[in-house]
Amino acid sequence: MFKVFVTRKIPEEGLTLLKRYCKVYVNPYDRILTKEEIISNLKDKEGLLCLLTDKIDREVIYSNPKLKAISNYAAGYDNIDIKAATERKIPVTNTPDVLTETTAELAWALLFAVTRRIVEGDRFTREGKFRGWAPLLMLGQDISKKTLGIIGAGRIGTAFALKSKGFNMKVLYTSRRRNEILEKELNAKKTDLHTLLKNADFVSLHVPLTPKTRHLIDEKELRIMKKNAILINTSRGAVINEKALVKALKNRWIFGAGLDVYENEPEINKELMKLDNVVLEPHIGSATLETRTKMAIMAADNLIISLKGERSKNCVNPEVFSKN
Repeated sequence: MFKVFVTRKIPEEGLTLLKRYCKVYVNPYDRILTKEEIISNLKDKEGLLCLLTDKIDREVIYSNPKLKAISNYAAGYDNIDIKAATERKIPVTNTPDVLTETTAELAWALLFAVTRRIVEGDRFTREGKFRGWAPLLMLGQDISKKTLGIIGAGRIGTAFALKSKGFNMKVLYTSRRRNEILEKELNAKKTDLHTLLKNADFVSLHVPLTPKTRHLIDEKELRIMKKNAILINTSRGAVINEKALVKALKNRWIFGAGLDVYENEPEINKELMKLDNVVLEPHIGSATLETRTKMAIMAADNLIISLKGERSKNCVNPEVFSKN
């Protein structure tokens, strides 16, 4: 049986599947492990099942000559040094598709929460400040017939945009290639970032974190946006310059923001946490019972397939299987 290390407890269905083929060692602590702890636990293991909170860098990857496969319990994989893994001919897999709809739904939840000031209103009411209906109390914005901007029209961006259908929205999107689904279903228009930011009432980020997308939304971009604009981020925190966002929210360059991810996660800018015009969630984009269970099963299956020397359909560095 293969020896594998799981960096944090995942839903039991995934562990049960792993145990059919592997001797499984699971981090007994309900916390993120340090690099030294990961290296120590990875010793003599052939497989690693890790989370997006684990930094699997070159040092970790080269620490164990027996390591044969890495399975990431996430759709994104910017936490793993893919180049180092590829050098060692170690396949790396992720869990795409299963969390697409769930994350898109969370993005909409954030959009509604910010637009209609739901969290702010809840706090206001719980504090005993509600004195009855008033014409100017907690005025938010309409969603219907507004312009929706999608930055990154991949799986999640597409799912998010399609859910706008009932609101009769104009949809703009940025992407490396045309999205025929959005253009056919929503009459969406592919455009550049500047045009999207200038015209969209609501902007939702759905791009992976790469050197090109780090601080994609900075002070310059925030100043382009409409005064009534709302920014939603369920992708990766560092896509936004958090200091610039604080400045934009404080000075009311934009109406508000809804965030599920943070630049220096799990740390959050203290100034950001003081603001009423931002809704903050604890990275729960895929956090439903159904989705997290599917992710666990997929991550386990990916690891088993890779350990057997076969190529998983979710392998992100398929070149490791090249004979050259």
